Parts: sequence; structure tokens; C-alpha cells
Amino acid sequence: MTERRMDTISVAGLDQPVSKLILGSMLLNDERMDIAAELLDAYAAIGGNAMDTAQVYGPRGMGAIGKWSAERGNRAGLVLIVKGAHHDEKGPRVTRSAVEADLAYSLGLLQTDYADIFMLHRDDPDKPVGEIVEMLQAPLEAGICRALGASNWTTARLAAANAYAAEHGLTGFACNSPNLSLAAANEPRWPGCVSTDADDLAWHARTQLPLLSWSSQAAGFFTGRYAPDRRDNEEIARVYYSDDNWERYRRASLLGETKGADANQVALAYVLHQSFPTCALIGPANADELRSSAKALDVSLTPGEIRWLDLQADEIVESCD
Repeated sequence: MTERRMDTISVAGLDQPVSKLILGSMLLNDERMDIAAELLDAYAAIGGNAMDTAQVYGPRGMGAIGKWSAERGNRAGLVLIVKGAHHDEKGPRVTRSAVEADLAYSLGLLQTDYADIFMLHRDDPDKPVGEIVEMLQAPLEAGICRALGASNWTTARLAAANAYAAEHGLTGFACNSPNLSLAAANEPRWPGCVSTDADDLAWHARTQLPLLSWSSQAAGFFTGRYAPDRRDNEEIARVYYSDDNWERYRRASLLGETKGADANQVALAYVLHQSFPTCALIGPANADELRSSAKALDVSLTPGEIRWLDLQADEIVESCD
């Protein structure tokens, strides 16, 4: 029985809406289906229908989703995101052969014959966008995917690709998947990763292109497990430790006290309350962590609170427009 109905967004090319919380697959394991099935069932129970997978993540997570979906008989109600063409040790591999191979690998594990959204996991900036857009029409026309997405592309490249598609009567990218979180990244967490900045947010506000944020909770930055004087996790310290982010954490904690939420839930709500359609990818390890994150769906934020949380204002002021 569904406990609540999650908010959704629309993505061009899909017949069904996409739940605003998207379940990441990296912590799922088809060799521990008892744990995986419990988490997947809990996600479905809160109204979740979208799952993020990638060839580079390996087989375990996709295998778990495939086994669970086959047993539950619920494939038609799911939005499966498949990311592919990630670079390898030789460099970029945004090629037709890589797309075909990664899709075949992923769909086999997922026990399905199509991906709802196929995303390029990385860009190849040396390759003309028109060549990439042309290449991606084949899986669309074959029905192997129903919509296209880009992960870790700059908005400039994304705009150029969609302009090319429009000019040539082709299907462009229906969504973008960079990192967006309340904690601003000091530098890329991994090579080739893209985090949003103010210009990117303004572009999405103008175009209303849906944004599906990875690492939407900034790797647990707002959970209280980190502190300015605690630097045992060198990666998180490198990417997220800054005076501005600690101030964002302080403000999220203060605002949460007034809304019956913790800082992590407020930070997740920030991602979900932008002025354009957004979804947040989350990676809970178990059903309890999932339910904790899901409480962010009940946190309402005003535009003034969004600006204040992101240090764009010294106090919460709502516009009279």
C-alpha cells in the first residue's frame, strides 16, 4: 500500500511523470536481495518510480533492480535511467559503439528491452555537438530509449546541442543531470564532473529544462557527520569545506528548527524548490535512511528562504511581485 504520493515532474518523451526523488543504484546489491528488495519496496511505497543506473557503476545495482522489477511485475510503472559512454582509461568514449554496448549491458541486467531515459554520462568537448546528437537518434528510433539526457555537460554545450537538434528536426536532450546541492562544490569531486553555478541556474530558469541532480545531499555534508576541525575524509574536505558552506549548514539548521526538519532535509528541499523542474538523486543505504530523506518532501521553502539559504541575502525577505 502506498503511504504517500510523491510530487513529480514531466520529462519530454516519457508517457509518465518522474518522481522528484530518484533512487540511486550504487548501494543496491543483487547478491543481497533481501536488503535491496526492502529498500526498493520502501521507495515504491512513498510513491517513487525513478531509478538511476550506469554501466560504470557495475552490475550489482542494475541486477538488483532487474530481479526486483521482474518479481514485482512493475516494469511499466518505472522510469529507468541508464547512463553510458563514460570515459575510460583511454579517455572519452562518446561513440556509437560505446552507446550501443553500454545500453545492451545495462538493459540485460535490468531485464528490460528499453531505457526510459538514456543519458550520456560524460561529454567529449572535442566532438561537435551535432555529431553527438545525430548519433543518439538511433536508439530513440529503435525504441531502445524514449528520452535523452546529458550528465556532466556544461549548459553551453547542452544549449548548442539542443539548438542543433531543433534546427535539424531531431530529438535533443530532455533533461540535464549535473550536481546541484545547497553546498557549493569547491572543485569537481571526480574528473569531468560538472556542478551548477549561478549562470547554470539562470539558464535552467529561462529554459525550464528539467534538472536531475546527482549528489543532491552533498555526500552527507548536512548530516552532522562532518565539522570544520574534522578532516579525516579528505575528499569531502577538499570538495565541500568552505566558510560559505559552513554558513549554509548553519542556516539550514536554523531554518529546520522552525519547520520540524533537520539540516539535511532542508538542504534536500532546497534542491527540490528551484524555479524550474528538479529531481534529486539520493543514495540511501537502507529503508530508514530513505524515509528520513523523504521527509524533505514535506518541507516547504519560499523563494526568500531559498535565497537566504544560498547566501544570496542576509535575511529572509519575500518579493512582493
